[in-house]
Amino acid sequence: MLSTIRASSSSAARRAAFTSTTTAVAGRRLFSNSAIRAAAANETSSAPVKKVGGSSWLTMTGLTILAATSGYYLFSPVDAKPVAAKKEAPVTVAAKKEQPAPKPAVKTPEIIAAEKKDALKDTTVIFVLGGPGAGKGTQCANLVRDFGFVHLSAGDLLREEQQRPGSQYGELIKTYIREGKIVPMEVTIALLENAMLASGQKRFLIDGFPRKMDQALKFEEQVVPSKFTLYFECPEEVMLRRLMKRGETSGRADDNIESIKKRFRVFTETSYPVIEHYKKDGKVHTVSCVDAPDAVYANVKNIFTNLFKDQK
Repeated sequence: MLSTIRASSSSAARRAAFTSTTTAVAGRRLFSNSAIRAAAANETSSAPVKKVGGSSWLTMTGLTILAATSGYYLFSPVDAKPVAAKKEAPVTVAAKKEQPAPKPAVKTPEIIAAEKKDALKDTTVIFVLGGPGAGKGTQCANLVRDFGFVHLSAGDLLREEQQRPGSQYGELIKTYIREGKIVPMEVTIALLENAMLASGQKRFLIDGFPRKMDQALKFEEQVVPSKFTLYFECPEEVMLRRLMKRGETSGRADDNIESIKKRFRVFTETSYPVIEHYKKDGKVHTVSCVDAPDAVYANVKNIFTNLFKDQK
């Protein structure tokens, strides 16, 4: 009887210990329901054990400890929902919008003028003046051949512009030339400057320009200063005779007696003051044109040889 009571007390103590252990394990959510059920089944089957301290008691104790510790390692993956791997939000790269091509910078008239002036830097310009029929064109052709100058005739450029299809200045130039008047300087200077830039050269003979003092000042301010003025001096009667003969074959509208006389008068009133202005600065070389063209050129060549002897 006494042994039965002791066995019951021992069994009750073991059940209390087991309950405490399972409660603690369940509180930490590490003990599985299946492990608890297995331990409970073992406890029930051990109730009739009679021996205290025998092998059956040791077996029960070992099972209890095993059940308690197995919660750390036997947590059933069936009872817990698997944790899905956190997906990275897809990175959407916005398509780059096609950038419009940059608009070319709008150049102001001041910028354009500065660029042109820079392009003509270190340029040699010689004004070639003389009355109509003095022989300027003939002498310029010789200088081009011997000294590598570019000959620009203001009159030729104006006539070419007059004939150019679609020219906005055509009718204006035609009227001024026919009446023996001076074409507005803005037109003439623009034509000369464009011709200089287009040539890509650095030495120029500008024939028949400037016709007035304001043209001279404007050209030197806007384009390039002149080196000197070559003045072909010739009496009006000699020039008139030459022009009338040229008019027989030239087909020029201004090679008629009325236009020629107007041109003489305009030269005396407007162009000669330009020569006087440059004479004061020591920038005029005068050559008489009464003699034959070859004799005239001999004098011209001497002037240029002395001035450009160190330049090829």
